[in-house]
Amino acid sequence: MTDDKMLARIAALLRQAEGTDNVHEAEAFMAAAQRLATATSIDLAVARAHSATRTAAQAPTQRTITIGEPGSRGLRTYVQLFAGIAAANDVKCDVASNSTYVYAYGFAEDIDASHALYASLVVQMVRSCDAYLATGAHKPTPTITARLNFQLAFGARVAQRLSEAREEATKEATRDRKTAPGTALALRNKELELRDHYRQNSRARGTWQASRASAGYSSAARRAGDRAGRQARLGSSPELPGARTRLRK
Repeated sequence: MTDDKMLARIAALLRQAEGTDNVHEAEAFMAAAQRLATATSIDLAVARAHSATRTAAQAPTQRTITIGEPGSRGLRTYVQLFAGIAAANDVKCDVASNSTYVYAYGFAEDIDASHALYASLVVQMVRSCDAYLATGAHKPTPTITARLNFQLAFGARVAQRLSEAREEATKEATRDRKTAPGTALALRNKELELRDHYRQNSRARGTWQASRASAGYSSAARRAGDRAGRQARLGSSPELPGARTRLRK
């Protein structure tokens, strides 16, 4: 399957998820989207491994993903969401010191899939957080503290769900004894190629962290964010290759 076909099918899953009010069905659609992205990524990795020649389009690349404007609050929670999605799709990230943008390193199909998932899930994260805050259940915790904790928990839960779907798809792809050795080798080669690309091009210093002690802690907001992350569905806005999503304050 080509990258464009994968994105078209993911878009179809987004529309199906948006069309149901059943939480379990919506969750199934999200898992299906991640499994599709993983399966396509594996197919392309195997194809590259058997190709006698490689083009520039088949090599790892780097893109800048804009997260938001300088000074916007809570940007690191958006970065955490993107980073969690990226990790489930074999994409490495470097983060700007002010969390306004991310350098994404990976193969084109993996960055495309990550961005398509992110474009939907970030809208859900903000909307579900706004709905939670509107109830007043976070009081007397300050609103910004509750928002940060809610969105951090949402991102962490979504990342776990996507990682589980990715593992399921990988196991399925390598289950056949006849194809498993070649597939496993192709995936290992892909991993090494991406690692080398990242080492050669990354200029990151230190380790980025989403949580900061100064942000404060709210167990209630964390639980609410985790619940919302469990129930998150994919939205209705498909992304095209190379598109960018800028978040607003």
